[in-house]
Parts: sequence; structure tokens; C-alpha cells
Amino acid sequence: MNANTFRRNELLAQKVIKGLSSRNMSGYYAASREEALAYALSLIDEGSSVTMGGGESVHQIGLPEALKAGHYSFIDRDAYEDKRKAMLLAYDADVFLSSANAITEDGILVNIDGNANRVSAIAQGPRKVVFVVGMNKVCKDFDSALKRARNVAAPINVQRFGLNTPCAKTGSCMDCKSPDTICCQFLLTRFSRHEGRIHVILVNDDLGF
Repeated sequence: MNANTFRRNELLAQKVIKGLSSRNMSGYYAASREEALAYALSLIDEGSSVTMGGGESVHQIGLPEALKAGHYSFIDRDAYEDKRKAMLLAYDADVFLSSANAITEDGILVNIDGNANRVSAIAQGPRKVVFVVGMNKVCKDFDSALKRARNVAAPINVQRFGLNTPCAKTGSCMDCKSPDTICCQFLLTRFSRHEGRIHVILVNDDLGF
């Protein structure tokens, strides 16, 4: 990444962080994946119960591995035969980890979900939610953020999961009602009523989808 892009991302991140603050959410800018990991761990107290959705960005900074190696109670849903049980444990967890399908320059988070375990935990339940979001997901406004979620994140996710939807074939949203659709629940997070609950780490990197 050249110096101009780095500086652009840094300035844009400060704009997003200001927007998040106005919405009672906390934002941080990490210049690298390593710095993002350090920020995330600083937000999670030792001994905390921690779980997550399927956030690729969280894996890309190495956070699950760090939690498993540390003094935390990491609820790894992949280790559970009963996935529903693991998902339900998320609602009483100290910390829920996630990414976002998109975020606006003024701090609105946009997420789409199929099973709704991720968006429901973001909305209510866990005591703290920590987002790891690459700067590639920052969009000018809500309309462009929603378009990104539907036309970039959703098609890539159905393709990697091997699902049979129109967007898996066309690469863009067809507003389908396919049995395999993952566009079942849309969550717009524009304000946090509970101060100190939602934290967003913006990473100077392309993360996730």
C-alpha cells in the first residue's frame, strides 16, 4: 500500500470514528492487522467468555487463535456438534466478535444474515460487541453501504458456502426468494443505547468480503 492510500485511509477512518462517536459507539484505527489484534485484545478482559459469528475479518487478524492461547473462555461453535447450542450461548457472552458487511462514512453499520444468529447477537444479548472492519468496507452513505452488502458481500459468501442462489451465478443481487438465500435478515445499527457496548476497529487493510 502506497503512502497516499495509507494517509487517505487514516483520514477517512477518523471521519468514521467521529460518526461512530456521535452514535454512542467507539471507533479505533489500526494501521495494520497486528495493531488491530492488539486493539481487540485490549478490549477483552481476561477471563471473559467470548464468541463470534462467521466473521472472516476476525480470523484474518488472528483473534480466535490469540483467544484460544490466552486466558479466555472462547466459545468455538465449530467445536460443537449442536451448533444451535453454541449460537444460543452467544447471547449471554461477555464479548461477541463480528465484522460488518459495510459501514458508512458517518458510522452506520450494515449487516445481512441468513440464520440471524449474528445480527441478533449484535442487536441484543452480549455485553460487548467488537467489530473488526477493513477499510474496503467503508461506503459513502447508507444506500451505497446497502448495495455493497447485497452485491459484494452476499454473492461472495453464497459462492464460498456453495449455495444455490441466483447471485452465486450472476455475482450480483437478484432480490431472490431462493431457499438458499442468505439475505433473510437485514440489520442497520445507527445508534447504541448502551454506552461502551459497541466497539469498531477499522483496519488499514482489505479484510473479509
